[in-house]
Amino acid sequence: MASRNLGGRSGSRGGGGGGSGGKKSLSARNAAVERRNLITVCRFSVKTLIDRSCFETIDDSSPEFNNFAAILEQILSHRLKGQVTWFGYESPRSFWDYIRVACRKVSQNCICSIENMENVSSSRAKGRAWIRVALMEKHLSEYISTALRDFKTTRRFYEDGAIVLGEEANMLAGMLLGLNAIDFSFCLKGEGLDGSFPAVIDYTPYLKFTQSSDSISSDEEELRTLGSSGSESSTPENVGPPFIMDENSWFNKCKRVKQKYQLTLEQKGYLEELLRLRENQLSESVSQNKTLLQRIEDSDLAHKLEKEQLEYIIVELQDQLKSYQSLDQLSAEVSLSQTSLDPGQSQEGDGKPDTLNSVSEGKEDTPSLLGLCGSLTSVASYKSLTSLKSNDYLASPTTEMTSPGLTPS
Repeated sequence: MASRNLGGRSGSRGGGGGGSGGKKSLSARNAAVERRNLITVCRFSVKTLIDRSCFETIDDSSPEFNNFAAILEQILSHRLKGQVTWFGYESPRSFWDYIRVACRKVSQNCICSIENMENVSSSRAKGRAWIRVALMEKHLSEYISTALRDFKTTRRFYEDGAIVLGEEANMLAGMLLGLNAIDFSFCLKGEGLDGSFPAVIDYTPYLKFTQSSDSISSDEEELRTLGSSGSESSTPENVGPPFIMDENSWFNKCKRVKQKYQLTLEQKGYLEELLRLRENQLSESVSQNKTLLQRIEDSDLAHKLEKEQLEYIIVELQDQLKSYQSLDQLSAEVSLSQTSLDPGQSQEGDGKPDTLNSVSEGKEDTPSLLGLCGSLTSVASYKSLTSLKSNDYLASPTTEMTSPGLTPS
């Protein structure tokens, strides 16, 4: 009995574990189905937009665009983490918080422009404005690719099981690349930017399993894929009988194909003409660039020559300045030597009269006096000069000797 009870208990425990494992597998299966359905519906919404753009302009009033924007918003908000506050509470977060951080590396991005928009205040409204601006700039695929490559930031903003963290994220950027061929026109002040209500997806257009004759790019294989995406047990045979088109439908479709061909041909001619104009502008720019480069080279050469001339002039001026300084020094030395050799200045301190100056003043008319008397700087020569008879050899002096103590004979 004891063994039976233990076995029953163990069996009940094992059954409980199997139930929890079944719940986990069921939740994982539901999450996988949800991700696959969102990606599939996004692919067909892109296809619908491309088909509709062949006949009319896509703007905010287009239901195809509104549905696509809601689907993309749901994909980017799938399993988005909340923002934890200081008190430990988790507040909701919009996908714009992730885009604002992850798309900073995109060249010439519109992040700052959207942040500075006056009429857009909430985070959800800024995210919707970013979708519209990226579509008009034809850079939505580039934004998504750049954000997904920043895996560290993506991991920080999203929980496990999110679409942007799974294999479906690689398909998202590829399918959005086809939207670059569409010219969108949006008003960034409309009701579509109101962030007070959540995005609602309309699945009605994607639940019809008949191929429309208006669709040019749709095919039966993608419709079968759409039919099989709702349930794993469904098979392509459950889609229904193949569609049958009458002669009028074929004629209308051929007419639309012809119109699209003519439109493409006109666009081709426009692009060729635009390319020709751009090539002419490029050639003119290249020629102007060459001319400017030649002018720059000539100006550089002229500046180099002028610099060399100025350096040569500076060297010459420095040499002249050195020569002037040497002449000044030489003149100062000469004046110093003359001052040291002058006896009159040496006798001024003793209070004696300058006899040399008086003799030179009295005999300035007789230039031969210096040769006859020798050097006047010595006192002995001066005494020999006074001992001579002035009447016999020399002319009488016209002026008296002013030196005291010395009188002519």
